[in-house]
Formats: sequence, C-alpha cells, structure tokens
Amino acid sequence: MKTFFASLIGGFVALFSFFVICAAIIIMALPKSPPAPDSVVLELDLRGEMSDQPASSGPPIFATPAFINVIQDLYAAADDDNVHGVFIRANDFSFGHSRAEELRDAILHLREAGKFVYVHSQGFMGVSPSAYRSIAAADEIYLQPGSEIVVSGISTETMFMGELFENLSISAEIEQFYEYKNSPNVYQQTDYTDPHREAMTELISDIWEVTLADIAEDRGFDDVEQLRTLLESGPIPAEAALEANLVTQLNWPEDASEAVLERAGHNAELLPISSYTPPEPGASAPAIAIVGGEGTIITGGGSTSPFSDEGTFASDAISEALLSAGRNPNVEAIVFRVDSGGGSAIASEQIWRAVDRIQNEMNKPVVVSMGSLAASGGYYVAAGADAIFASETTITGSIGVFGGKFAIADGLRRLGINPSTLAVGGELAGAYSTESFTETQRSLMHDALERTYDRFMQIVSNGRNIDEARVREIARGRVWSGTDALELNLVTDIGGLMDAIERAAQLADIAEDEDFRTIYYPQPMTLDEFIGEMFGASADTAEAAAHLNTLMSDERVQILMEHAAALDAQGIQARSEFRVH
Repeated sequence: MKTFFASLIGGFVALFSFFVICAAIIIMALPKSPPAPDSVVLELDLRGEMSDQPASSGPPIFATPAFINVIQDLYAAADDDNVHGVFIRANDFSFGHSRAEELRDAILHLREAGKFVYVHSQGFMGVSPSAYRSIAAADEIYLQPGSEIVVSGISTETMFMGELFENLSISAEIEQFYEYKNSPNVYQQTDYTDPHREAMTELISDIWEVTLADIAEDRGFDDVEQLRTLLESGPIPAEAALEANLVTQLNWPEDASEAVLERAGHNAELLPISSYTPPEPGASAPAIAIVGGEGTIITGGGSTSPFSDEGTFASDAISEALLSAGRNPNVEAIVFRVDSGGGSAIASEQIWRAVDRIQNEMNKPVVVSMGSLAASGGYYVAAGADAIFASETTITGSIGVFGGKFAIADGLRRLGINPSTLAVGGELAGAYSTESFTETQRSLMHDALERTYDRFMQIVSNGRNIDEARVREIARGRVWSGTDALELNLVTDIGGLMDAIERAAQLADIAEDEDFRTIYYPQPMTLDEFIGEMFGASADTAEAAAHLNTLMSDERVQILMEHAAALDAQGIQARSEFRVH
C-alpha cells in the first residue's frame, strides 16, 4: 500500500514524458520546410475547404491558412520585392460571394502594385457564379481544354417541411418577430410566403447584378447586357469562352505553372501561400487586434478539442478574446471579424457588451468586418461598432427573433407512445414538454420574445444612430445585401477585411506612413499547449504530479497512509510503526 500511490503517479509522469518525447520525435521527423527563396511566385489553391478565420485550437503544426490569413498575405505580397506574382488554382464550384469580392479586391491590388496574377481552371460547374467572379480580374486565365464555363445566375432552394410535420402530427409551435423572420417557415409552411419570397428574390437579384457588373469590368465588356446574355445562355464551351475573353488561354495546369515561372524569371520558384512569411514590423510597432467569430453564436467557451480546426463563436471565448485585446496596452484598435448567421440572443448580448466595454471603458475603437453573412445575432454583436464594413454581397440584417418548440406528443401517440406530464410550480413548469403550449404559456413566450425584440431594436437604434421607429420599419427579420444595408445605414462602408483594418488604424490615429502589426485573438494554441491538451495534462500538471510523487515517497507520509489502510481494514492490528534509521 505504501508504494501504490507513488508507483501510480510515478507511472503517470513516466507515461506522460514518454508521450511528450514521442510527439517531439514525430515533430522533429516531419520534413522541414526549406528557407523561402528570394524570388517567388505565391501559389494559392482554392479548390479545398477553407474556413473564414484561423482556428484557435488544434495542432499548430497542421494548421491550414484561413481565408482572412490569405487575404492579408496577398496584400503583404504586393509590397514584397521577393514576390513577383501569384498563381491561383481556381475553385470549380462555389467560393462564396463576399469571399469572391474580397479576393477580387486583392487581385486588383496586386496588379496595381505591379505584380501579375495567373489562374488555371479545370472548368466552372455552375453551382455558383462566385467561383468565376473571384478570379475574373486576373491577368491570365488558363482553362483546361475540353472543359466548360457555366456561370448562369443565382438560385436559392428551401426545403419546406410543413406538410411532413402535418402528416406526422407534429406542430412547430414557433413564433417569430416578424413576417420576414423566415427560419420557422421551413417547419410551418409548404412554400414561400409573400414576404419570404420578396426578401430572397431581392437579395439574390442584388448579388447577381453586382456579379455581372464586376465580371463585365474585369473581362472588358462594355455592355453588361451582352455579358448577361452570354452567361445566361447556358454552358459555354472552352473555345467560345476564349473567343469571348472569359479566359485568355486553353492549356493544362503544368503549362500554366511553367508560364508563371517564365514570366517571373530570376530563377523564381513556386511557394505555397501557407509557407509564405511576409515581412512584419518589429514588436515595438503599434498593433491592431483581429478578433474572429465564425459560425453559430452559442453560450459558453466553445470546443477545446486539440483536433478541432474550426472557428468558434462561443460567447465566453469571444468576449474574453475581445476584452483581452482591449486590455493589451500595445493594441490601439480592434477589428472584429464576424461571419455568422446568428444564434443565442443571450450569447449575442454578452458579446455586444464586450464591444461596448472596449469602446467606453478602454477607449479603443472597434471596427467590424462582415464576412459572408452577419445576420440576426451576427448583426446584434456588430451593431454597436464604431464602423461596420460589409461586402456588397454580404448577407446582413435579419433584425428579428424567434422561439418556441416542436410539439411531438400527438405524433408519438400515433406510434403507441403516450407522453404524460406532471408538473408543479406554475404554468411554465411544463411549458417545454412534448405537448402543445397552453394559451397562457404561448402568451408568456410571446411576451418574452417581444422583450428580446425590443432590446434588439434599442441596440440597433443606439449603435447606428437611427431613430427606433425607422429601425422597426427596416427590421422585422428581413435580410439585406451589403449594398442595401449601406443605403439603410445598417453598415457604414462597403469593403473587406483590409478596408476595416485601414479604418481601425485611422480611428486609432496611427499615421498613414507608420507601420503597424496585427495580432489575432483568440490566440492560436502553442505547441506546448497542444501537447498538454493531447495527453490530458499541461506542463504545470506534469510538474505538480512530479512534486506529488516526491511527497508520496516520504516515510512520514507512507506511515500515515499505512494507518489509514489499517483502519480501513476494520480488524485487530498487530503492527509496529517503529522505524530504525
């Protein structure tokens, strides 16, 4: 007994050390990236999955660049004398409309700086025009022979389950504020309501018109209607695409990469953008923090899995990231990148409060950069910022709320299952059972939703300095394009991440010719932290375990443990605790 705990903990420490050593050996055995050459063409492959923001957890050695990392690197490359150009492998299907807009801006910026941009595509499959729009501004667009370009408009499809719910005797007991808050329609309707149809038709029409205008400008079409006719006519064969200047050459990927290096000269090499480290200002330079929130807004701290490569929009984590950035004396301003369709109202309020504290307690500006969408809760957290940037095709607004439940009791009864509820403590005690709401329960739920909606109205009215009566006119749960949101004063500017960073620098009174650096929050996991998470213990925990092992080896402690064991045995003991030294 006296050596059991000592052996156990000693074994744990040894096992932990073994795993750490193994991990270190694996890491050291990984092929090392050679030093970046002095003459490069950056290579960017858009065909894989890419998150909007870098993950704050996960193995640091396997981290892949996020979209906003790529955008920052492209802008940095424009001023890097070692970078001659960029070679892009185009996405075949869909890239996201606002992402296409931000990437297009980066390509134009590179070209204005004297860098070339070449693209190779193996065809555009027509799922979305965003894939082609994202690269249309390039110097050269190679298209693989035999492929086609399909850029034929925009559609949206909603799977309405109202009839299914009716057939299953399930009632979607959901109330929304108000008629444009269309999420519950999926469960309650069999087709688009008039407000739902109106909002979505106007939204996709706006996106299509902006797409046509950009492509026409990039590919030299004087008449947008001529381009519209061409694209809406259906699949465009490779030869016709070349003739119309939608592409500049028909050739294979290896031919395109050879042409890129020939254009660069100077013994240039292709360098994956994930391996590119742009020049950075020194640590003494002023800093702008970039805080990212991506996905559904939830309460709590989010996933802490060391193998997660996704962003998070958990209220505890994002609020603390914002406040940590605000408390950093080297941070002059904060850019809050929001890419979310919303989520918990309570979580959204917590994050909004963090932004408010930074502005009013820490006296630092906060600028929001909206990604693909910043709607509902995603707009809630952004509404109080000093400036809000959205792309023309960002989906935003949806200022509204909904709540309720699925009443499945009758459906279960059809299957021979009879839910029967007992409750004490008032009418609300059984409100979220499987049964339908009573009239009192429904009324109480409605009142709670209305209070949340009213709070949302106040947040938007105060944050955007719009009369609340006007907010109530343009809210009602309706989504808007970035272009419409600008006209309605829901956002302050059209632009992407780099525009938001520039505005943040201006608001922080950083001189136009002064270098500054950017710091990401939540900060990525370090290698030590990853190893600790991976093996269930941090370095501090391992150190504590080592101290405990020493303590357990002490004779006096062993005597006490033996006493405890003896008493636990509940028998007469013939023992002596006499020790000869």
